[in-house]
Amino acid sequence: MMKRILTIAVVSGAVALLGSCATMSEDQCLAGDWGGKGYQDGLNGRAPERLDDHAKACAKFGVTPNPTAYYSARDQGLRNYCRWDNGFRVGRNGSTYNGVCTPDEERNFLPAYEDGVRVYQAERVLSDAESNVRSAVSRIRDRENKLEAKQRELRQEGLSQEERERIRARIRDLRIELRDARRELRMAEDEYRAVEYEARMIIRSVGGRYGVW
Repeated sequence: MMKRILTIAVVSGAVALLGSCATMSEDQCLAGDWGGKGYQDGLNGRAPERLDDHAKACAKFGVTPNPTAYYSARDQGLRNYCRWDNGFRVGRNGSTYNGVCTPDEERNFLPAYEDGVRVYQAERVLSDAESNVRSAVSRIRDRENKLEAKQRELRQEGLSQEERERIRARIRDLRIELRDARRELRMAEDEYRAVEYEARMIIRSVGGRYGVW
């Protein structure tokens, strides 16, 4: 179970944006605040190649970046990004680390980032287990409601023998489906308890080293 928790892929918040939109709007390009953009990218741990994306976005508006202003401000942003306490936040948010910190900074940043990743993954697995339980409960309620409806239908007067046999057959099927759904709920609850325990152990191992979270 622990292996399962620790091997779930960390999804970067930037992935959904790849290829979907430009990194800067026309107004941002024309404003030319390359220092501000560089600082923000550094603060968000963007790779240095991010400037190439901005250049492509602004080229259509005839705007060329100022690399000196951008990278100087980016370095300032990175100093805040590469703090050990921020490393935990980055990992817990499920964001990808792009290797932007210096080796000296990484000595404190990476252990905190890895702790954050472990918590993020544990919470994701726990959330999935909770969802499975809710889905199983929903299936049970659905089958129960359908079974009750068919039983009421069977009690109606004026039904032909063929209609009654068809309803009885559906009732038998629904009882089987209900039995299966209840079994799935027991399995989902067992899985949830196991995952909850593992998540609790991971969170306890991290402790309060990173303040309130």
